[in-house]
Amino acid sequence: MTEIYSQILKAKVENRKLLAVLLDPDKIIWDQLNHQIDRINQSPATHVFIGGSLVESGRMDELIEAIKQKCNLPIVLFPGNPSQISNKADAILFLSLLSGRNPDYLIGHQVAAAPVLKKSSLEIISTGYLLIESGSETAVARVSKTRPMDRDNLELVVATAQAGEMLGNKLIYLEAGSGARKAVPLQLIESVSRNVAIPLIVGGGIMDAVGIQIAYNAGADLVVIGTAFEKDFNFFNSYNQ
Repeated sequence: MTEIYSQILKAKVENRKLLAVLLDPDKIIWDQLNHQIDRINQSPATHVFIGGSLVESGRMDELIEAIKQKCNLPIVLFPGNPSQISNKADAILFLSLLSGRNPDYLIGHQVAAAPVLKKSSLEIISTGYLLIESGSETAVARVSKTRPMDRDNLELVVATAQAGEMLGNKLIYLEAGSGARKAVPLQLIESVSRNVAIPLIVGGGIMDAVGIQIAYNAGADLVVIGTAFEKDFNFFNSYNQ
């Protein structure tokens, strides 16, 4: 089944911008979860992403089930390692960290996950993942032991995204990192968007509605909001798409 990816492709063709709320299971305040889900339902979000660089909570299934009871949005896993796979979700971004050269995150974790995913009902969406320098060390860089790409080296980032597309990735994800000081630069989003045909996801360091719209205008097809919503469940109150 490729329903979720087909919907993303259709939205790109129709120039409909998508928005994902990213929830980290380790950062969930459980007695506030129902309120958090209500705010997601009232937001312009089109997807819920679940995951983190290092998830130690053993409540992944419980979290997804709780969301599904009150929210009809597709739930997509955004895993940092194979332990974050849950068959309760609808799809998984099958990530390869193309910006780094740590074999564990290029192919090692993917090999470990493949037998589990083969037996699951999850829609598997191959995603080229590029970590972009953001002014501070992020959890992704720390856990993956890779250096982010120079935010000013447009040529190298574009070539890396193109390589991911040529390798068969269905999505390219430009990531500044959770809690990043600086979002992915506008010019970088524009350059990648112009030079790959597959949908482009942008996340990290986007702290307000203006930042979301800037990313859209630059060519992002789907924007991910994590830390900003995590800190303020009313983040979307003033959002006007």
